[in-house]
Amino acid sequence: MRFGMFIPQGWRFDLVGIDPAEQWATMAGIAQAADRSEHWESVWVYDHFHTTPAPSDEATHEAWSLMAALAASTQRVRLGQMCTCASYRNPMYLAKVAATVDLISGGRTEMGIGGGWYEHEWRAYGYGFPRPGVRLGRLDESVQIMQQAWRTGRATLAGKHYQVTDAICQPTPLQQGGIPIWLAGGGEKVTLRIAAKYADYTNFDGTPAGFAHKSQVLAEHCAEVGTDFDAIVRSANYNVFLGRTEAEVARRRQAYVDRVSPYLTTDQVAGQLRAFDGMPGTGTVQQVIDNLGKLREQGLSYAICYFPDAAYDREVVELFHNEVIPALQ
Repeated sequence: MRFGMFIPQGWRFDLVGIDPAEQWATMAGIAQAADRSEHWESVWVYDHFHTTPAPSDEATHEAWSLMAALAASTQRVRLGQMCTCASYRNPMYLAKVAATVDLISGGRTEMGIGGGWYEHEWRAYGYGFPRPGVRLGRLDESVQIMQQAWRTGRATLAGKHYQVTDAICQPTPLQQGGIPIWLAGGGEKVTLRIAAKYADYTNFDGTPAGFAHKSQVLAEHCAEVGTDFDAIVRSANYNVFLGRTEAEVARRRQAYVDRVSPYLTTDQVAGQLRAFDGMPGTGTVQQVIDNLGKLREQGLSYAICYFPDAAYDREVVELFHNEVIPALQ
C-alpha cells in the first residue's frame, strides 16, 4: 500500500491560532519532513477558498499557488490536490498551470480533479452553482483538454461547455504521457464512468462496504467503455485520530474538539467528528493497521491521510509513519 498526506492549509480550521506570516513556514516544514521520510510517497492540498463546514475569516490558502511553492521547496515527494474543482479554472489555463508546476517539480505533479460541491464558495466567487450534469460535463471536457494538451502540446475541442482551438501548451509536462489523472468522487452514473474512461487513479468512499460497492460500479463502467479496471489505482482519504492506546486516541479527539469549537456550532463539530469516529483511520495503531489491511485485501492500494493536529504537533504523523505504514507496505 502507498501513502500520501494532506498538508494543513486552513480549510478545515487546521491553522487557527498560527500567525498568517508563519503559516507558509508551517506548511512547508510539514511537506519537507515528508520529503525527507522513507514512507510518504506524496503530499496533498485541498482546492477550496472558504473554510468548512462554516465559511469564516480564518485562512484558506489557494491550492495551485501552494502546488508551485511546494514544487520549488521539496525534492522527492509527489504533489497533488484532492481535488481540483474543474469549474474553478478554464481547463486549458489549468493544463498550462499544471504543466508549469510539473516542470518546477521535476516531474512530480498529480492532477486530482472532480466536479466540485461546496456551493457557498461557488456562489461567493461568482461561479453560480450549476446543476450536477453541467458540473460533470465540464469535468469530462476538462480532462479531455488537459490530456490532449499534455500529450501533444496543443488542444482543440469544440465541446458543449468549453471550446479551445489549437491552444498551445509548451513546454509539455516532464512526465511521459502527461500528468497522472486522479478522478475524485463516487457518483455512480456519471463520475465513475468518467473515471473509467480517463483515470489513472480513482478516489472514493474508503469504508469497507462503500469501497467494495464503488469498485464494482467502476468495474462495470470499465467493461462498458472498454478500459482496463485493473490498471486504475483505487485510493481513498482517511481522517486520522491515532494513539498507542484508546486513551491516547480519546485525548487527541478532545484536543481537536477544543481547537475547533470556538469556530463551529455544536452540531457542526459533531458533523466533523462523524468523519473520524468509527472510520478506518481512527483508533489505536493496531486497529488502524487491521482496518487498512482489510481494505488492502479489497483492492485499496493508496491511502491519503489527514492529520488535524499536524500544524501543532507532529507526534501522530510520526507514529503513523513509523508504525502503521511499515506494517502495510
